[in-house]
Amino acid sequence: MTPVLIIAEIGSVHDGSFGNALKLIELAKECGADAVKFQTHIADAETLKDAPSPSYFTAEPRHDYFRRTAFSETQWKELKKHADKTGIEFLSSPFSIEAVELLERVGMKRYKIPSGETTNLPLLEAVARTGKPVLLSSGMNSWEELDRAVETIRKHHNDITVLQCTSEYPCPYEQVGINVLAEMRERYQLPVGLSDHTLTTFAPLVAVAHGAAVIEKHLTFSRSMYGSDAAHSLEPVEFTHMTEGIRATETMLAHPVDKSDANRFRDMKDTFEKSIVSVAAIAKGTTITEHMLALKKPGTGLPSRLLPLVIGCTAMRDIPAHTLLQAKDLKGFAPPKP
Repeated sequence: MTPVLIIAEIGSVHDGSFGNALKLIELAKECGADAVKFQTHIADAETLKDAPSPSYFTAEPRHDYFRRTAFSETQWKELKKHADKTGIEFLSSPFSIEAVELLERVGMKRYKIPSGETTNLPLLEAVARTGKPVLLSSGMNSWEELDRAVETIRKHHNDITVLQCTSEYPCPYEQVGINVLAEMRERYQLPVGLSDHTLTTFAPLVAVAHGAAVIEKHLTFSRSMYGSDAAHSLEPVEFTHMTEGIRATETMLAHPVDKSDANRFRDMKDTFEKSIVSVAAIAKGTTITEHMLALKKPGTGLPSRLLPLVIGCTAMRDIPAHTLLQAKDLKGFAPPKP
């Protein structure tokens, strides 16, 4: 079983601070992520100056925000180098063809397509032509739109993983769409994953239990930080709990339990199960009745399930009170075959 790829989505949590970006790479590694993902925004290449901001972040005009928080090519290369040194995969989502070209110079291993770009077929073509694996998000897309996106990338024979995502910030549990994972897997015959925008760790664990190969989740120093992403991210302790939960879920899924054989619990059964015992002295030759018997620990005598077979038997010896009955003590006892 291939381990789930856990991606710490940084987005713009760094707020344009190169130092914060470096530290967030280290934090993602400390929290158990396999990859750390940024967003490469080149403001003039992707948005008009008067383009509206999303409802959940209107503190700055969108163009100004992207421009202020952008990194230079040299800084992107330094971030990639720092991720390599830290031992975590470096990812960044491109929002323009110019960003794809920049990230190719930086040295990307794979690409994550954000859901707002899934209908941007020229950008998908540019990414697909790199020949590298693609994580394709579906947050605001219909099946028809997603079909076109998958077809566009597939023509170039890239490895593709399709991510269920819901573009709501935060995303309520009712809109997570765990059911879509199976639908995507069946529809495209491709690995699937979840890019999650809920405020807790529950959805990723459920997704892994339903076959998700990739989990992406926002990470921040604190949800009180300024910016468009921090308020919808996990803090370090929460992210660490999530990664631990995912690894535990993987272990459970990889080790099915055989309930047909309980021999490994032999010692526990002897301790906790009950046997048939005498509650009073039973004289030799006595026909045993129900009121002479009880079911008590330990489970090393005749099993409690055989009680009906013991009633009506004859004692072949004097049986003291509070004694575990044995088959040899009973005339007429016929235990069932195993």
